[in-house]
Amino acid sequence: MKTQTMVLLIWKVGFLVLLPWIGATWATLSPSGINYEVVALMAIKLQLHDPSNVLENWDINSVDPCSWRMITCSAEGYVSVLGLPSQSLSGTLSPGIGNLTHLQSVLFQNNAISGHIPSDIGSLNKLQTLDLSNNQFGGQIPTSLGKLSNLNYLRLNNNSLSGPCPKSLSDIKPLTLLDLSYNNLSSFSPNISARTLRIEGNPLICGSDTQRNCSPVSSDPLSFPPDDLNPKTQIGRGRRRRNSRLLIIVSLCGILGVLVVAAGLLLWWHYRYKRQIFFDVNEQYDPEVRLGHLKRYSFKELRMATDHFNQKNILGKGGFGIVYKGCLHDGTLVAVKRLRDYNAIGGETQFLTEVELISLAVHRNLLRIFGFCTTENERLLVYPYMPNGSVLFQLKEHDVHGRPVLSWSRRKLIALGAARGLLYLHEQCDPKIIHRDVKAANILLDQDFEAIVGDFGLAKLLDHKESHVTTAVRGTVGHIAPEYLSTGQSSEKTDVFGYGILLLELITGQKALDLGKVANQKGIVMLDWVKKLLRENRLPMIVDKELNKYDSVEMEEMVHVALLCTRYNPSERPKMSEILRLLEGEGLVNKWEASNKIGDSKSEQNDSNLSLQEERSINYTNLVDIRSLDIEEIELSGPR
Repeated sequence: MKTQTMVLLIWKVGFLVLLPWIGATWATLSPSGINYEVVALMAIKLQLHDPSNVLENWDINSVDPCSWRMITCSAEGYVSVLGLPSQSLSGTLSPGIGNLTHLQSVLFQNNAISGHIPSDIGSLNKLQTLDLSNNQFGGQIPTSLGKLSNLNYLRLNNNSLSGPCPKSLSDIKPLTLLDLSYNNLSSFSPNISARTLRIEGNPLICGSDTQRNCSPVSSDPLSFPPDDLNPKTQIGRGRRRRNSRLLIIVSLCGILGVLVVAAGLLLWWHYRYKRQIFFDVNEQYDPEVRLGHLKRYSFKELRMATDHFNQKNILGKGGFGIVYKGCLHDGTLVAVKRLRDYNAIGGETQFLTEVELISLAVHRNLLRIFGFCTTENERLLVYPYMPNGSVLFQLKEHDVHGRPVLSWSRRKLIALGAARGLLYLHEQCDPKIIHRDVKAANILLDQDFEAIVGDFGLAKLLDHKESHVTTAVRGTVGHIAPEYLSTGQSSEKTDVFGYGILLLELITGQKALDLGKVANQKGIVMLDWVKKLLRENRLPMIVDKELNKYDSVEMEEMVHVALLCTRYNPSERPKMSEILRLLEGEGLVNKWEASNKIGDSKSEQNDSNLSLQEERSINYTNLVDIRSLDIEEIELSGPR
């Protein structure tokens, strides 16, 4: 009898302890087994026009939206990030978004979504980032947004919003950035306490007949709360305590079949969603906090992840630092960039400000940042690990590792993806970012071999000026535009030159510069070699010998685009938006013919007025004395 009573007691205790975890697993399911988050996301999909089919795998029959594209889930399995920036979406935003109650970031910037902003967004009390900028939203700003008590970033700029700015926004105390610029707002509440505030471009507020100063206002960057006051840290500690209790109960009840099954389900849940566990560290100031949606890692955590920055984990070396492969506590593979000369980046405040701005550049063809680490002597950035490495790795080392050769169709898709990423940096990102080291080693490949532009933003963020003069030349010989190397002046056209060389790397499978020749002569530059074979009508000879099949028409078109990108005069090079159209076949023939006729009616004494045909006689090695350069110093970003 006592034994039966003890067994019954163990059953009850075990059930009560496991109930919270079992409940969390099915928390989003209705009694009929329907996932409320799936229903909400499908409502959003139905009201959007999606010409690029980025929402194609959003399926009403799915019980788990965490595997869908553009969706990120929390460790508990709830949808936490809805990121659809720059996807050419139109239509309206469904009020169903208000049912995604665990959302922390909503990113819909740079689309063509219209209609009213749903007031239901005000019910997302965990929301930290809301970016609806550069769309076509109209009507008034919902007063319900004032209920978003955890909101850090609110960007509604470049829409058609009207009416007064809600006074309720002044209730959002942690607001760091508020951008309402370039709308049709009629009034503004002076009590809003955002650290960075922008209201310019609203004629009724900032018109010539008003006395308001509408210049952007910024105060100090973010500061971080101590560990004991950070709610996320407290939650992490609570999870550790609950995990400990769970292990004790499961071990006591291990002889019971039902609890064994329940423990198995729990282990599956942990494996499925890769629950994070954080360890205490003995450092003076090392809180687990977030900068927007970025995590601040401790140095100890990254040191353990990389096996004390072991040389065997080095993925690549570059002018900004060394990249290590790492494995976090939860099994997530990451790439950790340990920055070199951290003092050149400035103090911690400047570092955090630049990381914060870089993190706002979100696009499917840009490498996103997981998080960062900063100590008195270290600056580190944490990125997702790219299993297929870089384009350079795939082109040059596939035979060593037994990997298949990149097909022609895949190379063209890589070219298009890289172009879209650079287009976003140049023309859609605010402030715009000049990469300054576009090359095959900095174009990474995800698990689907889609191009991901890496190492952007680590040079210097630029404002809306057409160019920027810098005292330090950043880039790699063979990829550097001549005017940048000679004057230090960089612009978008500097990146366009590097992109043209990237296209030639994809076609030829060769490096931009044969460094093995440098010691005895000026070096073999791929651009000069391609021009020479083009003059001799031997263009097929440039194609990668490993390519058994390719489209000769597409190859010739890509060569034409590459030579347009590498024009001697920067003003003659196309912008990335035009390059994307040319790669897709729009207007290339006319552009190529016009470029070959530029010099016909102009003085041939002026190099800047030369036609493409005349430029073919000008070699890169005539413009750049390669022997005078320190190759190791200037080749900044090594392959991943």
